[in-house]
Amino acid sequence: MAVTAPPEPDTIAAMPRPSPELLRGVLLFSGLDDQELERIASEFRERSFGEGDRIAIEGAEGLTFFVIEEGEVSIVTQGVEVARLGAGDHFGEIALVDKGPRTATVTALTPLKAYMLPIWSFRPIVEASPDLGWKLLESLARRLRDIEERTAS
Repeated sequence: MAVTAPPEPDTIAAMPRPSPELLRGVLLFSGLDDQELERIASEFRERSFGEGDRIAIEGAEGLTFFVIEEGEVSIVTQGVEVARLGAGDHFGEIALVDKGPRTATVTALTPLKAYMLPIWSFRPIVEASPDLGWKLLESLARRLRDIEERTAS
């Protein structure tokens, strides 16, 4: 069995990463300085999906957070479409906190280019940045309020 060497540092630096502008547009990262944004951007991995691809399935394990660069997704909870997200939007932050099952099914409505951040990369970043942890709490509270408003109607 052949053993492959780890990527050279130049190769890692050349991997596609989200731009600071894209991350700044995500409420979780909006107040971070350039150095913090660069640190976070280095942990993301680019992912492409085709129209109709399921990116997350309600009830399945969730360990990644996504930021959409191009395309549109449908968010379905309990069989009802609750949102459509596009460029600059994000989903999966609940998985970064509790490692629990996905709360919705996310399906690409168009070809999609996104960046994913796994929990094992995100957790140390949050632990080192109380501001980021607080923004995460605010984002989760906002999502909870949105859900309560939709179900009260």
